[in-house]
Amino acid sequence: MSNDVMAQIEARNTKKDSLPEFEIGDTVDVSVRITEGDKSRIQLFSGIVIARKHSGLRETFTVRRIVAGEGVERIFPIHSPAMVGVKVKRHGVTRRAKLYFLRERIGKATRLKERIVVKKETGEKVQKTRKRGSKAKKERLARAEAEGGATKPKKGKKGKRAKTKAKAKA
Repeated sequence: MSNDVMAQIEARNTKKDSLPEFEIGDTVDVSVRITEGDKSRIQLFSGIVIARKHSGLRETFTVRRIVAGEGVERIFPIHSPAMVGVKVKRHGVTRRAKLYFLRERIGKATRLKERIVVKKETGEKVQKTRKRGSKAKKERLARAEAEGGATKPKKGKKGKRAKTKAKAKA
């Protein structure tokens, strides 16, 4: 009997429709309502989602960012009335459920590879497919060329032949 009451309360208080789908490794902007005295404002906190915990009304996610050389982590309850929204800026490729290893890393070592999400419309349903690895790389290069960005040329292997040719030219 108590489980039914809890399920009803959770169903009534969850706000599933307003949040986009985001996963661990995604870079997000979290909008939070902050009340100072009698004034309230919306503050953005942007960073990488390093963890998601619990389920139902108790579900939370942890966002990490670097501020003035210090790592700052905030834990946000998904169904909190203070949280206005979440905007996904970038999808990251991860192979773990918790990205706590990013705490020891600094600078460019904290970057994750980008996961390209393609939405396919099949009739009424919108199906998402993820491209990883070489498919994602081809997609990124094609997008960069379309936007007019320069792509890096592939570096050739420098073996004995390349070294002897370089010496012969000099």
